[in-house]
Amino acid sequence: MDNQTEVRKFILLGLSNVQGLQKFLFMLFLLLYLSTLLGNMAIMIVVACEPRLHTPMYFFLCNLSCLDVFFSTVTVPKMLAGLLLGHQGISYTGCLSQLHFFYFLGSSEAFLLAVMAYDRFVAVCNPLHYTLIMSPWACLLLAVGTWTTGFLHALMHTVMTSRLHFCGPNHIQHYSCDIKPVVKLACNSSQLNVNLLNIITGSLAIAPFVFILFSYLYIFSFLRLKVQSKEGRKKAFSTCISHLTVVALFYVPVIFNYVPPSLGNSPRWTMIATVMYTVVTPVLNPLIYTLRNVEVKRALK
Repeated sequence: MDNQTEVRKFILLGLSNVQGLQKFLFMLFLLLYLSTLLGNMAIMIVVACEPRLHTPMYFFLCNLSCLDVFFSTVTVPKMLAGLLLGHQGISYTGCLSQLHFFYFLGSSEAFLLAVMAYDRFVAVCNPLHYTLIMSPWACLLLAVGTWTTGFLHALMHTVMTSRLHFCGPNHIQHYSCDIKPVVKLACNSSQLNVNLLNIITGSLAIAPFVFILFSYLYIFSFLRLKVQSKEGRKKAFSTCISHLTVVALFYVPVIFNYVPPSLGNSPRWTMIATVMYTVVTPVLNPLIYTLRNVEVKRALK
């Protein structure tokens, strides 16, 4: 890899070149990042310390909070440095590392949201067998499976990107090392990388999303036809709506970025979509789950 690569450093052009806007964006994203850390770490601590929350739903919520903390940390500190100091340099190895962890954590979160939908499906539609189906061992396997699948997906893109030859220019039109702006700088053919991005990553974005939609269609039909208790329906709807809100905030910009033709989007719109699921969604997740969840609010108090 070292013998084939002439460019040893990339320049991240960042979100904006307007000086006044950069200071405003720095303060805004710094506040959002700190809120992400505090909110998600609070959820992890509360779930760990409160025995009443030692259930599959909150186990997966704890995993989601952990992913959100790491997912934001992969890109946001570098973006903040760029907004404060101007264009940021990143080494070739650092760029590949950022790319790997970006896709590792993002893919894992996409699969975890599908697992959380499955958990709600079992809890609502098959409550008598819930503890058997969602046993601690099954929950652990599902969590490990989401993280492992995300890692393997990211490893594929990292290896394929490392095979490209970069001989200049080295300016990346993004605030992080995303595959789309990086492969545009390759001197040799990157068609295979583009195909993998469109087919594999596009499929990994669509498949869990479709699974979640069908799961909730069945859940809402079940609640309407089979559950007579208004209180039971209200509680189930509240939990499901919280999760669906998180799904919409995460999947809509992801699908915009990675469903073909993924390379046809303008760099500005691509960055805005990326900001949505790397900065905005992680800071909103704790609020969505706590504001609509009586058990979490009680545990926090």
